[in-house]
Amino acid sequence: MREEEDDPSARDSGRAGFLATIKAVLWAFFGVRRGRDHRLDAASLDPKAVILAGLLGGVLFVLGLLLVVHAVVD
Repeated sequence: MREEEDDPSARDSGRAGFLATIKAVLWAFFGVRRGRDHRLDAASLDPKAVILAGLLGGVLFVLGLLLVVHAVVD
């Protein structure tokens, strides 16, 4: 593996989009992330967008659980 691939500063220094933020948050919910991807996320994600995506993901997760429980109980 080349050293440039592991260095987040060697890549585009622009901010990640909302879909990249959602992807990072979903991986965080799952609890698995490669170290290289984690470093890239830390360098490119906007903390406000991560908080917003985390809250949205949490609400959707709870609503999904409620729907499943409601369907099973009925």
